[in-house]
Amino acid sequence: MDVAREPPIIGDMSERELFTKRLRLSPIDLPLVEAVMAGDRAGVERLCGASFPKAWPGRALIERAFTASLDAIRRDPEGRLWGDHLLLLRHEPRVVGSVVFHGAPDDEGVVEVAYGVEDESQGKGFATEGVSACVAWALAQPGVRAVRATTLPWHTPSLRVIAKIGMVKVGMRDSELLGEMIVFETRTKPALAGA
Repeated sequence: MDVAREPPIIGDMSERELFTKRLRLSPIDLPLVEAVMAGDRAGVERLCGASFPKAWPGRALIERAFTASLDAIRRDPEGRLWGDHLLLLRHEPRVVGSVVFHGAPDDEGVVEVAYGVEDESQGKGFATEGVSACVAWALAQPGVRAVRATTLPWHTPSLRVIAKIGMVKVGMRDSELLGEMIVFETRTKPALAGA
């Protein structure tokens, strides 16, 4: 997997804060999710220590990113928000996007990643940089064997991110809401015998 031109600087795994050349990836926690869901922009900005884009996150994005209800997230914040990060510029206190997983690893050690970058920051490589760091982090976690990403066949920017981080197509999936989607994956490398 060619996850990054420069490997992420990974901090204390319990804190999950990651750094890349241009980004600080800050963990998403329950108080932040509650503030976002309540529409408390000032609270969100205070909690993350950065400004949010004017039109982001919108209600549609929140509903896609947090597929579980707020009650479900409250019941299991550690599992539901596993690996989720805000993408902040390293040298400017501004949120440009997020990378989220659809919960902790399943019984087979698989997690699914999703990501988004606000409109004015698209096309600058932030998604590739942030997703690359989060995928590398996820693959380094105990019990994780693979990271998957699912996207629409016509979603060229998402397909570019997936290709740049070295994921390979493993199949198709039907979505009741979105139709046919392509499933991509990257796996951990098996340990060498005798190593």
